[in-house]
Amino acid sequence: MGARMDPQAIPRRTEDLRIALFSGNYSYVRDGANQALNRLVGYLLREGAAVRVYSPMAHKPAFEPTGEVFGLPSLPFPGRSEYRLPLHLGHRVRRDLARFAPNVVHVSSPDGSAHRAVSWARRRGIPVLASVHTRFDTYPRYYNMAWLEPVLTALLRRFYRRCDALVAPSESFAQVLRAQRMNYDISLWSRGVDRAIFAPDRRDLGWRRGLGIGDDEVAIGFVGRLVMEKGLDVFADTIDELRGRGIAHRVLVVGEGPARDWFEARLPQAAFAGFQSGTDLGRAVASMDVLFNPSVTETFGNVTLEAMACRLPVVAAQATGSESLVDDHESGRLVRPGAIHAFAEALRLYIADAGLRARHGAAGERRASDFSWDRINQAVADTYVRLIRQRQPRPR
Repeated sequence: MGARMDPQAIPRRTEDLRIALFSGNYSYVRDGANQALNRLVGYLLREGAAVRVYSPMAHKPAFEPTGEVFGLPSLPFPGRSEYRLPLHLGHRVRRDLARFAPNVVHVSSPDGSAHRAVSWARRRGIPVLASVHTRFDTYPRYYNMAWLEPVLTALLRRFYRRCDALVAPSESFAQVLRAQRMNYDISLWSRGVDRAIFAPDRRDLGWRRGLGIGDDEVAIGFVGRLVMEKGLDVFADTIDELRGRGIAHRVLVVGEGPARDWFEARLPQAAFAGFQSGTDLGRAVASMDVLFNPSVTETFGNVTLEAMACRLPVVAAQATGSESLVDDHESGRLVRPGAIHAFAEALRLYIADAGLRARHGAAGERRASDFSWDRINQAVADTYVRLIRQRQPRPR
């Protein structure tokens, strides 16, 4: 067992931090959560902190990871082999942890390795911060196993209550976590937007034409990984209602995933642009006319913020994340989850009224200007320092 933290070495600044970050997916599949983690690590390294990432690795990662990554033992996730399930720490990982000697541990997914990392830290008096990136408790309902949700919620509560604090990406999700009694110390780690990539002037009508979308056609956009938990069924049913009512529009889908074949079969007239990243993604989003995000699993909604930065109105499910970004009837519409008719009516109004699209899009862009990555990531660094100082023994 390692020695407890030396009170004389309590960090006061970001550059004094030594962070061991545990991730179930740091770079082998691209998603919003690991993009945020990589941005955080990049910021911490620029500020002089030492960071060691522990995550399953792939021979061909989806993107070049930021910082040093040490591989965790893992297996393909049952039924979703593109993801890997970290199992434990193992002797190699524990030796590397001991050499690195972190003064704070950050866990970002409630998997087997993270459970053991929490135990490793608690035995050594090292504080643990958990970041919560998705509504794991809602996943079973998309696979006909809704009866599992109470069990999963209880298991998540046991895991998160063993951590010193949680950070959540939106106040609406933080309120959910508090209501579920996941922890008593919950603060915000919001998300930022790169305004050099996501901006209205990225709109490219020529690119749209290449996908068969006319300049005067209203393109309803979907952006994200093509998996059922993103609300693909609700999206498709809503589009069916618009078509049944004879409302002219086009659908533009940006993303890849295991449900692409299903989604293409449901939306045979949609334009599928595939996976886009960087400036290409900014161009794709800005080339839409309205974003439709029916998912209830996001805890923040990066794509919602990116669309707002591109001056698009957003029609979203009234759920965690979106509620903290979209002002209903001002920058978009918030609709009860699964309410197909209400979603279709909200989209119909935007399709019919270009002035309404412009006003709500402009309001969304103003709201997006509040999200600076450096300020947001410094809040996490400040939380690390606070947790370490709280572990310092009080004077007699």
